[in-house]
Amino acid sequence: MSTYNRRNFIKMSALAGTGLGIYGNISSLYGKSAILTGKRVGIIGLDTSHSVAFTKTLNATDAALVYKGYKIVAAYPKGSNDIITSVERIPGYTEEVKKMGVEIVPSIADLLKKVDVVLLETNDGRLHLEQALQVLKAGKPVFIDKPIATSLMDAKAIFAAAKKYKTPVFSSSSLRFITGISDIKLGKIGKVLGAETFSPAIIEKTHPDLFWYGIHGVELLFAIMGTGCKKVTRIHTKDTDVVVGVWDDGRLGSFRGTRNGNYNYGGKVAASDFGGTVFGEKANLTLGEFKGYDPLLEQIIMFFETGTAPVNPEETLEIIAFMEAADESRDKGGTPVSIKVSN
Repeated sequence: MSTYNRRNFIKMSALAGTGLGIYGNISSLYGKSAILTGKRVGIIGLDTSHSVAFTKTLNATDAALVYKGYKIVAAYPKGSNDIITSVERIPGYTEEVKKMGVEIVPSIADLLKKVDVVLLETNDGRLHLEQALQVLKAGKPVFIDKPIATSLMDAKAIFAAAKKYKTPVFSSSSLRFITGISDIKLGKIGKVLGAETFSPAIIEKTHPDLFWYGIHGVELLFAIMGTGCKKVTRIHTKDTDVVVGVWDDGRLGSFRGTRNGNYNYGGKVAASDFGGTVFGEKANLTLGEFKGYDPLLEQIIMFFETGTAPVNPEETLEIIAFMEAADESRDKGGTPVSIKVSN
């Protein structure tokens, strides 16, 4: 685990108290004395089920205290212009969030006048840089749903803008907080010697291969292994991808992405569609199950409260570089490709 991640994990664990898993439901942390700051949340992009799920959780009349009174008050629905599955979702998801008290606004500029923090949920990663820049310039802390962008160049530009405008940002897949991750970070299996993860990896023609859905399993791999991957090799067939990374200390981590068999993209995702095996000094660990978006949302609210991201920019950039290198390896017939993050 990187020094950054270990330091932040210990810090947040201390806040949560002994016996509370930092990635579990930490509602009991706050108890009846919780300070409900009630910040106003805005959503950009109603072309993903994540927007509806987050609204249902935060705007519930009995919302858990861990969410500290945050409510989604406004949304700009516009998402992808040409991904049909995304475009077709917008009208239905718009009606759903309206029923939960969310005001629909005609522009991001209008949204920013009404909110304190932003969930950038647009399903189309190609739009994230353009949309994020507007939010960061306005000084509004922002969570950017996966992928942060569809190129390493755009991802770097987002973090550069966050630094320039002194506004916090982070991006993550919900798989980063799958059941079992906390055991690894607490050292229960000792040093991580390697890992194998898996997830659906359906390909969307507008995005580089793994950026659309395979990123879930790739993010999980980095949540386990940390930064330091130096070389990537990809084996690609019509139905499957296997991507193997070599870390700078000699460890191996692999991701298996599937496009057939037991996955339900487009419908309800099964818990068994995601997971992995971690090989440790003391023991091996099977990850799972995937319990939905609430563990991620808890981290987002903590981020909005503290301004401290649970994932550092260097790790997010390395995830993007890993996926770009995987595409290059595919194009070269499976030849190993070195990861290059810095300019």
